[in-house]
Amino acid sequence: MSAGAQLSVTDQRRSTRHPVDLPVIGEHRAKGDMQLHITNISAHGFMIDGAADIDRGDRVVIRLPDIGRIEAHCIWIAGERSGFQFERILRLDDFNTMIKTVQPNPRLRRRR
Repeated sequence: MSAGAQLSVTDQRRSTRHPVDLPVIGEHRAKGDMQLHITNISAHGFMIDGAADIDRGDRVVIRLPDIGRIEAHCIWIAGERSGFQFERILRLDDFNTMIKTVQPNPRLRRRR
């Protein structure tokens, strides 16, 4: 029997992560609105820092530029950092448009 996260999609942890500095409001069913700070993002999920009130398995709905509302659930916590997996994979063209919006400095964007 294998240990580790039971992801609903194939393990996408090798997805390209883009560093961002993106404050968002997360809507939590039981805890209400929460201020979240996304520090990196991929088409499959994102990482936040500084959210002490998040538990593994918690679900939040966030609003991303060019994407809109999307639900994600917490799959890991390490200190003040937490990793979330989106409930659906973002379309590549929508994701690239969003990255151009939230990461305006082209030197931070990965080359294709």
